[in-house]
Amino acid sequence: MSLLDRLNLGDLFDPGREPDKTALIAADADGNARHFSYRTLERAITALSSDLARRGFRRGARVALLGINSAEYLVAYFAIMRAGLVAVPVNIRLPDSTIHFILGDAAVEFAFTDRGRLAALPPGLTTVPFDSIAIESAPDVRFTTVVPEGRDVAMILYTSGSTGRPKGVLLSHQGQLWALRTRLATYREPAAERFLVAAPLYHMNALFSAKTALMTRASLVLLAGFTPESYIDATVRFRCTVLTSVPTMIARVVKDEARLAAADLGSVGRVTMGSAPTTQALWDKARAAFPAARLTTGYGTTEHGPSTFGPHPDGLPTPDLALGYPLPGNEVRLSGGITPDKGVLEVRCPAVMEGYANLPEATAKVLRDGWYWTGDVVRRGRDGFYFFVGRADDMFVCSGENIYPGEVEALLERHPAVHQASVVPVADEERGQIPVAFVVLRPGAHAGEAELKQFALGNAPPVQHPRRVFFKPELPLTGTSKIDRRALAEEAAGLIGRE
Repeated sequence: MSLLDRLNLGDLFDPGREPDKTALIAADADGNARHFSYRTLERAITALSSDLARRGFRRGARVALLGINSAEYLVAYFAIMRAGLVAVPVNIRLPDSTIHFILGDAAVEFAFTDRGRLAALPPGLTTVPFDSIAIESAPDVRFTTVVPEGRDVAMILYTSGSTGRPKGVLLSHQGQLWALRTRLATYREPAAERFLVAAPLYHMNALFSAKTALMTRASLVLLAGFTPESYIDATVRFRCTVLTSVPTMIARVVKDEARLAAADLGSVGRVTMGSAPTTQALWDKARAAFPAARLTTGYGTTEHGPSTFGPHPDGLPTPDLALGYPLPGNEVRLSGGITPDKGVLEVRCPAVMEGYANLPEATAKVLRDGWYWTGDVVRRGRDGFYFFVGRADDMFVCSGENIYPGEVEALLERHPAVHQASVVPVADEERGQIPVAFVVLRPGAHAGEAELKQFALGNAPPVQHPRRVFFKPELPLTGTSKIDRRALAEEAAGLIGRE
């Protein structure tokens, strides 16, 4: 069966083609690695699909996944969908009360979970520990994958809930398979690649990367979680060629200069940073750390996935930080901007979600006539390349001027002593809101608040300069490895309020 013939998102690869090739290398938190061939992975998924079908669930029943990255997690994820059920990956770093809300909101009937989480789940929910899933010893059984109808939902991914309760994003088999095929068309020889994934599988970034690797019969190196040490070590140990990441992960990797200097990173041909904005300063550091690699910015939202932008059709080089050029099958437009070349990005393509679970009003706000309002402010530059400016809901007003935190962060990170910066608004009686910065300095570097404020004043409009600068050893992260702006805003308000 060719890639074009796939109808079920859980049925991504042909088990009869190079069955003994390594499909998956799963490394646990201690670095112990297990290797699985495509034949072994297929047998395990088929066996679990058959087991789920025998349990008598109605078609479309929701099954949750709560655990750290593992081979068993991936097997369960694919098996759920092959059995005609809906996969619901859940962020295990959320509070128990929020996890319980998600399980109820999604009407979850069954769950796979890490054994240590069993006691924290709602009573009455039937659960199976991930470590009880057989892979190497899975029985060889026959099972016919359920064929979806129309825009049947394959999975529900929940948003981070940074602006309220998490929203369940309904994603179809048809839409996400289209997204994968569209993205795969940008790879030259994907089957020869070895992808490294360390972001959590409950997030679009890691899930899409894992499916990209397996759909093209490449090899996937999956880490149980991210640390700079394990990420660098896995790159070297397994000769990874494609590194997938969130920018904060690469920011922590390039900070480990000693480990990088001792590592043989010659295998790396591509480094992708997605799911959050990056800066030229981080881009330059990543280029220095991985000199043989091509750097790319992966753009996508939970509501449609990373299949909107890619290489220019005429082969023009993609500028640094560019999201790319619209890929075939995507319609894009910019709305609400002062100029035609800057505004909120709207996308229309087959990958767009079916809507938010149980939230018709929220769905209507962002979906109109097939167009999805992303909430991301972007600008269109030369040759039709698009660049991220900031989130519409992150923008704030200081003295009557619009401030996008990303622009101030990029400015501060141009200072030679600054490794990473995050800017948040704090209420101010006179100016409405003022920018306040949190900064991580480079190892061994020194800079004071006055110096950084003066640097900002000398290189940008005065309204953008941070009125206060606070220094931290690390920036706090959310469960999806993005900078936790809400936590920083609360901290900034508290610090300034005590002055």
